[in-house]
Amino acid sequence: MTVLTGVKAPFELTQYAIAIKQQGIDFVIRHYSHQSGKSLSLAEARALTDAGLQIGVMWETPEAHLGYYTRAQGCADGAAAYLAAQSVIGQPSGSVIYFAAPDPAEMDAARRYFEGINQAFGAAAAAERHYKVGVYGGGACCEALLAAGLASVSWLAAGGERDYTGYSLRQQAGALLPVDDGQRISVSMVSNSPERPAGLFRVL
Repeated sequence: MTVLTGVKAPFELTQYAIAIKQQGIDFVIRHYSHQSGKSLSLAEARALTDAGLQIGVMWETPEAHLGYYTRAQGCADGAAAYLAAQSVIGQPSGSVIYFAAPDPAEMDAARRYFEGINQAFGAAAAAERHYKVGVYGGGACCEALLAAGLASVSWLAAGGERDYTGYSLRQQAGALLPVDDGQRISVSMVSNSPERPAGLFRVL
């Protein structure tokens, strides 16, 4: 595998797909969310795919306080993300949906939340698509959730422990990316690990 360059954006990228690819970008990270304006749509996923970009997805939570991270909330978020992936996007089986973990010091809350996510994903019938759970957070939290079998892949957050090498994705600094007509869009840069698959996908 090679090192790929990606961008993460909380807004629709359909109209910028070709320009993004022309900037040397290999993949984009978009959201599943209860807010339709922030959520990846099938039309957008097809535009990104047609432009030659791979796609990664992350479930977007609100500005969550510690009490948000319960098993019940993990089950609800996992079910909503699964529904968006399967019924809206047709995300391929075996690809990943990432979920943010709380502060590394709150491992008990992180475990409960990710137990709920896994419960929701595990409820899928054998004939349905099956997705891997990814964790976005600091190195210690990523490592612990992978070791516990509550996540399959990890995405190291910005400012995360630099000595953690078990990540599949790694958050980089923000950037202004040139697109059409002299515009620039504000994105976060992301890179992958050449040693581990990150669960990216394309759609039909």
